[in-house]
Amino acid sequence: MRELLRFHALYQERVWGGQALATALGRTLPPGRPIGESWEIVDRPEAQSVVCGGGFDGRTLREVLASHAADVMGPGWRADRPFPILVKWLDCRERLSLQVHPPAAVAAELQGEPKTENWYIADTVPGAQLIVGLRRGVTREGFERALRENTLEQCVHHFRVAAGDSILVHSGQVHAIDAGNLILEIQQNSDTTYRVYDWGRVGLDGKPRQLHVEQSLRSIAWSDYEPAPLRAAPTSGVIADCAEFRIRRVVLGAGERLHFRSREEARLLSVVSGAVRVVAEGAGSRAPTGQKLSRGDNALVPYAGSFTAAAEGMSILLVTEGFSPGAGA
Repeated sequence: MRELLRFHALYQERVWGGQALATALGRTLPPGRPIGESWEIVDRPEAQSVVCGGGFDGRTLREVLASHAADVMGPGWRADRPFPILVKWLDCRERLSLQVHPPAAVAAELQGEPKTENWYIADTVPGAQLIVGLRRGVTREGFERALRENTLEQCVHHFRVAAGDSILVHSGQVHAIDAGNLILEIQQNSDTTYRVYDWGRVGLDGKPRQLHVEQSLRSIAWSDYEPAPLRAAPTSGVIADCAEFRIRRVVLGAGERLHFRSREEARLLSVVSGAVRVVAEGAGSRAPTGQKLSRGDNALVPYAGSFTAAAEGMSILLVTEGFSPGAGA
């Protein structure tokens, strides 16, 4: 398999969204609508990525995996098994709800799915913040009292962020993204979110959005206090490492190259700054001049392909790995 898999974006309206994906990433969005999320790579019953270009053009990710599971994901990957990662861009023009995803220990009982996710901050406005975890010393009893008294903000951990920062948010950690953040979210393939508090806001229909207080209280990790983000750095390194995936930040100067060797593992390549040209290695490549990936682009690097990514200027890439059978072999 000598081609990257690239996909059409699936745009989602959200009450807290805006139009930053157009201004920051050069996307063409539905005009005047609050677009909060762009689902870049997804394999779910309710949402399917469709391949853009190449030999699989027009086919869904599910169809590609059904017919080429071993080439894309590696030996032993069942053709009916969903792709395990969901990649999104988030335009948080306004603050998101305070929410939590159920940990594996309670997810099945609540008929939900666990979701660990990583946020990479691509852009912020001055003073922008994230909310992750509880303030030190907050108990469940105090949290529930603050919920009744509408003073919950004092119970959660706020911290400022800048472009290039990131944080790994585990299932069970209460969290919210504050206004003014443009974020690349790389997560488990899950869409279970329990809203515990929505800051008194109404939805796009003008009515208060549904809350899931009971489920949230059962899911929150009550000993999770004040986690710290990983701050931006000018060097390459691992920015997230968990059971579900690993993410490396790769910083390339102009002309520097990153190699993906065949039959190691499937990977995801996300360009968060600059641009690269990716060429498939080996005779008979269908795209000898390669594909250009610019800021905001995401691609699936298949298990059975060899590729070289060459930076066209100073560039920052995120490489997500550790989610397929070959990982760590």
